[in-house]
Amino acid sequence: MSGENDLIKLYSGQILELAADIPRLGRLDAPDASVKKRSPLCGSTVTVDLTMADGKVSAYAQDVKACALGQAAASIVGGAIVGCSVEQISQARDALRNMLKKDGPTPDAPFEKLEVLRPAAAYKNRHASILLALDAASEAAHQAKEAQSA
Repeated sequence: MSGENDLIKLYSGQILELAADIPRLGRLDAPDASVKKRSPLCGSTVTVDLTMADGKVSAYAQDVKACALGQAAASIVGGAIVGCSVEQISQARDALRNMLKKDGPTPDAPFEKLEVLRPAAAYKNRHASILLALDAASEAAHQAKEAQSA
């Protein structure tokens, strides 16, 4: 029973608030790149559209169909990603993965609010959903950068 209580505590008020107010929901009309990621374990999906200008994200939209933890992560990413470089996004993705899997440090600003998801580290079956938004955003940013370099 204690495991169930711990899971209930995991869905804190802050996580539920983030999940209820996800910025940049929807799709872009003409993105430089679009990436859809799916968690095979739970079926959560996140589709990311973005445009890049001068090496930084200039517009971002996301379609999020995920659990509250995945929605909370997408909420934080959506609020922080515009103005970020490909490298910042990749570093945030790697830091979030490390935070969840190895109790590593919180991702750097502007993604430091991902700290709220640290308690989910104990729930490995939730990691993929939490990582979806940054996995998709990182891949999309790389694709957009490559397309602009071609």
